[in-house]
Amino acid sequence: MDPTRAPDFKPPSPNEELSPPPDPQSTIPESDPIVPYVLADYNASIDAPFNLDSIKKNHKKSAKKHHYHQHHRNKRNNDPNDTDNSSENTTFPSHRSQHIPLNASDFQPLSADVSSAEDDDDTDESNRNSRTNSRTIDEALNEQQLKAIDIGVKKYQIADLEEVPHGIVRQARDFDNYEFPTHRFSTGLKDPNKLPLVIVACGSFSPITYLHLRMFEMALDAINEQTRFEVVGGYFSPVNDTYQKPGLAPSYHRVRMCELACERTSSWLMVDAWESLQPTYTRTAKVLDHFNHEINVKRGGVSTATGEKVGCKIMLLAGGDLIESMGEPNVWADADLHHILGNYGCLIVERTGSDVRSFLLSHDIMYEHRRNVLVIKQLIYNDISSTKVRLFIRRGMSVQYLLPNSVIRYIQEHKLYINQTEPVKQVMGGKE
Repeated sequence: MDPTRAPDFKPPSPNEELSPPPDPQSTIPESDPIVPYVLADYNASIDAPFNLDSIKKNHKKSAKKHHYHQHHRNKRNNDPNDTDNSSENTTFPSHRSQHIPLNASDFQPLSADVSSAEDDDDTDESNRNSRTNSRTIDEALNEQQLKAIDIGVKKYQIADLEEVPHGIVRQARDFDNYEFPTHRFSTGLKDPNKLPLVIVACGSFSPITYLHLRMFEMALDAINEQTRFEVVGGYFSPVNDTYQKPGLAPSYHRVRMCELACERTSSWLMVDAWESLQPTYTRTAKVLDHFNHEINVKRGGVSTATGEKVGCKIMLLAGGDLIESMGEPNVWADADLHHILGNYGCLIVERTGSDVRSFLLSHDIMYEHRRNVLVIKQLIYNDISSTKVRLFIRRGMSVQYLLPNSVIRYIQEHKLYINQTEPVKQVMGGKE
């Protein structure tokens, strides 16, 4: 969130001690950077090019080491002329260079390298069973569809907005009844080879739109495809009412709209009202500290396949405009930027016309922590903004398909944004 909108904002000084101070690093679990290191990061000299094909072949041999030895043992037992038993201690040559930090075991073999005739037979049998099971499932589904074909959804059957879906926990409006939401938090890793990650989005969400929801899905895809991490939870954290921004609805309305959107469109997203219940504006660094305290300090992280607890990496999900504000002078304190980017990390969704990578290159602190910043490119551009949604509502225009129906109904029932006014510059340039 933009610190300049805090009611007590003052430009930070270089050596200013922030209040409250960031959590000590000892409470934040150590974690690998979100972007894997590459060869150039080791600053090692490269004397000669290496042959990747030879490394793959070496890995292929290592993967079949047991099969190799068994085959030659059988051959020697059947060959009376073979008196050399030294092959039992056969070692494969290492293709590791003393100047290149590469290990053959780091390369995953291609499927063709590890398959065999026996594997192919097993695969064919598995595919036949899969097709048989698929036909059985399809037949059962067709029978169910035939039985329900004359059953329609009536208007009066639509769930009421205040009807909480099964297993959902809604946030309280005061600290006395506040509980950190974990009803959709994964308590264990599905993939034992990955590391746990929690995504947090801070913002006004006035109102929440499909772009806010879509950002989480884009981040989820990028993390699954490009990193060693597994997402175990996603959270919206609406800002406090003292945040000085035009069009900001009361926090309890914004929290409830976020809850409605998550409840009826997602199976893994949650809403945390802690930031909105604070008496004053809370710095983003302290919000991330709050999530770290709830997840890693109080709950000990998540469990691995062996039952061991490991700490979760917590990352801020943000749009390109928020990141650009981090480069503006006298806005973000350097200590907060180091804390956010160094100890946690940031997932940046590029917006239309923005060049986040060039910005990261030019900003000293961001470049220092570039391995903890993952830039997510929008493959399908979405420029929905809360500012423009509020404008449409004031003009009596349709906002259908810009935000979830449950949120639209909530806005209508509570008559939000109708009698508000915003500066023209805010409306034309609004990105939230």
